[in-house]
Amino acid sequence: AADQPAAPAATAAPSPAVVPVEVDDGTFRCIRKMTPVRQFYVDNLLGNTAGTLAAANAPKGAVYPAGSLVQLVPTEAMVKREAGFNPATGDWEFFELEVSESGTRILKRGFAEVNNRFGKNCFGCHAPARDPWDFICETTHGCEPIPIDHQMTGALQRSDPRCGEPVLQDGD
Repeated sequence: AADQPAAPAATAAPSPAVVPVEVDDGTFRCIRKMTPVRQFYVDNLLGNTAGTLAAANAPKGAVYPAGSLVQLVPTEAMVKREAGFNPATGDWEFFELEVSESGTRILKRGFAEVNNRFGKNCFGCHAPARDPWDFICETTHGCEPIPIDHQMTGALQRSDPRCGEPVLQDGD
């Protein structure tokens, strides 16, 4: 027994590295260059657009992958941060943005600090859609309706100043 080699120490399987999701003014671009899904637009800052689209199109809801960027209008956004960023928000961070022809400036970010253009707290409005929609509001997801319709959100999307000339439709 004393002259037998020691058994190798057990090692834990390496855990996947958590890739931080970096967000700054340059993160946000012309909303129309993102991928449209029903009335909103999506992208993925870590390159996993297919995963973001799969979650957005899951008929019974799904958890969005880290890096997901979701926008209904150019001046508001939510970004799915890295796992553990904020368990209370499902790792989402909310943004109030100022947009112009020259780009984007983040005015506010977080969750308790960020309100929409109607004075409502973004996280408070999105909380009813926690399960199974991963905080993404749509008409049937339990969120309080915003006081503008799809025609108006479409007009705001089509007139994003970061995109160049507006692409207006009748009624805009």
